Amino acid sequence: MSQISEQLDRRRTFAIISHPDAGKTTLTEKLLLFGGAIHVAGAVKSNKIKKTATSDWMEIEKQRGISVATSVMGFEYGNYKVNILDTPGHQDFAEDTYRTLTAVDSVIIVVDVAKGVEQQTRRLMEVCRMRNTPVIIFVNKLDREGRDPFDILDELESELKISVRPLSWPINIGAKFKGVYNIFERSLDLFTPSKTQVTERVEIENVNDRRIDEAVGEKDAEKLRADLELIDGVYPEFDTNQYLKGKLAPVFFGSALNTFGVKELLDCFVKIAPSPRPVEAVERRVNPEEEAFSGFVFKIHANMDPNHRSCIAFVKVCSGKFERNANYKHMRSGKMMRFAAPTAFMAQKKNIVDEAFPGDIVGLPDTGNFKIGDTLTDGEILHYKGLPSFSPEMFKYIENTDPLKSKQLDKGLQQLMDEGVAQLFVNQFNGRKIVGTVGQLQFEVIQYRLLHEYGASVRWEPMSMYKACWVDSDDSQALEAFKKRKYQFMAVDREGRDVFMADSNYVLQMAQSDFPKIRFHFSSEF
Repeated sequence: MSQISEQLDRRRTFAIISHPDAGKTTLTEKLLLFGGAIHVAGAVKSNKIKKTATSDWMEIEKQRGISVATSVMGFEYGNYKVNILDTPGHQDFAEDTYRTLTAVDSVIIVVDVAKGVEQQTRRLMEVCRMRNTPVIIFVNKLDREGRDPFDILDELESELKISVRPLSWPINIGAKFKGVYNIFERSLDLFTPSKTQVTERVEIENVNDRRIDEAVGEKDAEKLRADLELIDGVYPEFDTNQYLKGKLAPVFFGSALNTFGVKELLDCFVKIAPSPRPVEAVERRVNPEEEAFSGFVFKIHANMDPNHRSCIAFVKVCSGKFERNANYKHMRSGKMMRFAAPTAFMAQKKNIVDEAFPGDIVGLPDTGNFKIGDTLTDGEILHYKGLPSFSPEMFKYIENTDPLKSKQLDKGLQQLMDEGVAQLFVNQFNGRKIVGTVGQLQFEVIQYRLLHEYGASVRWEPMSMYKACWVDSDDSQALEAFKKRKYQFMAVDREGRDVFMADSNYVLQMAQSDFPKIRFHFSSEF
């Protein structure tokens, strides 16, 4: 068995996704706690504890208590190397999350027991379905009043359009919550509300063991047995192959804040989750066991360290072995590059790595060479695909309020746009810069970061805009005629591609019917 396939078998790379406030960051922390990667979990919302969550390290995240950038963290657990990508739950940062989903092999979805499935979770699930990504669901906050577990299961099936199979089952919820019966391992875990202490486990033979009655009382023990019988009658046996095909989602119950039910989830996850899978490139399908290194940039982050104006490109290793100081080919520019200080992450702490294997995420220092979607190989011509930029939904003019700082503003805008947080267009008619985003919150984040990280102050000016669409045509005369006629509404993006700025749905439909030879695209990947 080669070194690569041996390393492959122990790799588990996954993302945690959810609606804001379902407890995703808390769950990430508790997984790190079991992996021995951190020793005290920071209570994110409490002001008494100044140590905020390890995965939320940008200044603006600490102020808002939300995650706005995807964090990458790795830890060893038993014989496994686990890589977690914590994603922003806030819908204004959905695009960052969609891209992250292209870099993982499986997903854990966190659902709040009281709120059930929310809109953002549905949209992310669609992306998982498109890619047949295996999904595990963690129903969180069982120590609070919520809905009946069977209702939650029905809702998961109908809203997320996937079959489910509970692998653990709660004994009551809210104030009467007593614990969870672990169906996967046939054991009983009793609940004690505590943020630091791990659960008490009762050793039992099977579900009819009298020790269950002693632990939770006869009435609850009877209800548990009835529930489990019903589960076996209604839900199919758990089948790992169906899970790996993305057809069946195992469900766990617990309370991440109280570190309850998390270890059960992690133990089952490392056993059943897939190791890195083959990745489709434009030229061919790439298998992770191949000897030759290849990988792609799925995210760029400016200012990981506010004292140094540095960018870091996150590369997902797809095949072969990445080595420090080796020469790799950068496909878009055709240049050979070598990296003296590639890093691996534990939240903000970076360690220099000498080698990395498929499934690992490596941070490469970037001085402006990389763009999202770039491919690196050790010579073969490959282009990884499937990192779309969606058409923004909100637009504002960006105006410089300090003319002496225009250089800082240009540099800041360039780096933030490289991160893929938003898109920049320049109006052909009046030369004004337009920033397009998926949500309102991003404007605040951009303004805040330009000021605090680059010293450039800006103000936003409203503009009425419905959609930005990329346009092209096989008939160059038709394209010229279109651009002449729509001169006031034409802009270019950072790649110099033509973009039509339609200010209403009606205008867009009219343009589409008046100019049949023009193609209108709503994502930049065409």
